[in-house]
Amino acid sequence: MLNYLKYAFTLCCIFVCLPLSAKLITITEKQYQSGGYLIVQAAPYSMVKFLDTYYRSDKKGYLSIGLGRDVSGNKRISITAPSGEVERRTLHIAPRKYKVQRVNGVPNSRVTPPAEVQRRIQAEAKQVRDVRAKVSDYDNWRTDVFQWPVQGQVTGVYGSERFYNGKAGSPHWGVDIAAPKGESVYAPAGGKIVLAEEDLYYSGGTIILDHGAGVFSTFLHLSSVDVKVGQLVQKGEHIAAVGSTGRSTGPHLDWRMNVRDVRVDAALWVKE
Repeated sequence: MLNYLKYAFTLCCIFVCLPLSAKLITITEKQYQSGGYLIVQAAPYSMVKFLDTYYRSDKKGYLSIGLGRDVSGNKRISITAPSGEVERRTLHIAPRKYKVQRVNGVPNSRVTPPAEVQRRIQAEAKQVRDVRAKVSDYDNWRTDVFQWPVQGQVTGVYGSERFYNGKAGSPHWGVDIAAPKGESVYAPAGGKIVLAEEDLYYSGGTIILDHGAGVFSTFLHLSSVDVKVGQLVQKGEHIAAVGSTGRSTGPHLDWRMNVRDVRVDAALWVKE
């Protein structure tokens, strides 16, 4: 009888100790549409592949993935845990229709820049790319609830086809919010200031705020830049003032967001 009980107890331990099958990846927040994003949770330092790009989750297992303007349809995502286990899923990304917006009255030098400023434009573009290439470990991107950086009428939206003085330009990557010159601009979520420039050629007064994990907010056309590079800011903290600097025809804030090198729709991050 004693031997039987030992045998039964051993079998019970084997079954209890066997690992239960579980999902390797949890998508904790998502905007399954063009210009949207995913917030993924998995085992720390898992490898994730999406659209032929490889990502690694952070030390807490979190990862942000941006969905570009033209990404739509069924897309595969796969994860490889540190244990070597692999899970694959198919996500359906809804397409969006984009508006056409015609902006007139822009100085011609800001539509077709003269040759003597081309080097400046290229240098400024590289400066912005280099700043966004760094992935920090701040948690604000997922612990803060994003808010609007300024209150006002939305006059331009993400993804729209832009024509400046009748000439086709790049898609508009931000959300334009009309507000009086000098109106306070507040941090939509916390993070670190990684760029603070008073006069970039196209965007004028410009701030880039790093929320962590490759999630960045950019604020354009500012009349006043009231923070410095390296400064830590909290959600709701004053950082700048609305203006009409750079390529602009009136006072407004152009708020943009990136997830690493993917331009996403800032409006989709606001829950209010």
